Amino acid sequence: MWRIVLAASAALALSSAAIAQQKGSAPPRSPASIECSKQADAQSLHGKARKKFRSKCMRDLRKKTA
Repeated sequence: MWRIVLAASAALALSSAAIAQQKGSAPPRSPASIECSKQADAQSLHGKARKKFRSKCMRDLRKKTA
């Protein structure tokens, strides 16, 4: 009986770790996104100012490549 309990708890622990890993994985970032993040880091931007800067930066880069 204790083997069944041990096996069930091990299976539960492994499956919850796999699910947590899937939820935490982010999609790959574009080169434009990485470049805009580097520029925001260089300016020490955080919060709303960083979000606003990155949004404008991404738009500008899309216009340049289009």
